[in-house]
Amino acid sequence: MFSGRLAAPGSRRAAAVLAGLVIGTLGTFAMPMAAAQAAPDTPLTAADKNLLSAVRLAGLWEMPAGNMAAEKGGRVRVRQVGAEISKQHAQLDQLVVDAANKLNYRLPDEPNSDQQKWLAEMEEAKAGADFDQIFVDRLRAAHGKVFPVIAGVRTGTRNDVVRKLAQDANGFVLNHLTLLESTGLVKYSELPLPPEPATANKPAGSGLLSGSEARAQIGGVDPAVIWVVLLAALIAGGATTYRLFRSGR
Repeated sequence: MFSGRLAAPGSRRAAAVLAGLVIGTLGTFAMPMAAAQAAPDTPLTAADKNLLSAVRLAGLWEMPAGNMAAEKGGRVRVRQVGAEISKQHAQLDQLVVDAANKLNYRLPDEPNSDQQKWLAEMEEAKAGADFDQIFVDRLRAAHGKVFPVIAGVRTGTRNDVVRKLAQDANGFVLNHLTLLESTGLVKYSELPLPPEPATANKPAGSGLLSGSEARAQIGGVDPAVIWVVLLAALIAGGATTYRLFRSGR
């Protein structure tokens, strides 16, 4: 029951110390949290734009390529894979168009020069085994190049719309790689080798983070800045405590 008596001076001083420390510490950690909440409004980076265009371009040439495979393929499996890839790219194309509309980003409306050459090559190829090999070679190589691009954007983009698109596209591309490989025509020995690890001198699983890695784990804020702000907050809390202590004497 509340007795109406005022708390003892010692209790007031202890409460003031605790309040100062709590306020200072909460103020410190509010900064990276606020930065993270602002992520949806982050402008598109060059990597974000590249992903949007790449996904769109992939659909512009792989849909007609898949349709050709469904008609000209010599193997039953090639015809099946072509039809399925064309169908799935229609779905992915709608996703990238919707994302671009939300972001007010203009997408390409025709395949690039390389993709047009690949389509021409398929059109000129003789139906059957010749077409099958060209179809699988070109699409497998294209998917192998875009796969790491999508993964990089998925792990690093600050834009929620782009992140969702990258996640969806990653699933489609992985599935297309599997479909193409199911034809038995992929020449693995001719595929480019994976790039060498960038951190070759750091043992795997060492637990050591570079400055950029540490910043990434705390919302993009440099750890040194966090410590400086924390120290300033503690000093401010101490000053507040001292003033409360002086006024209570």
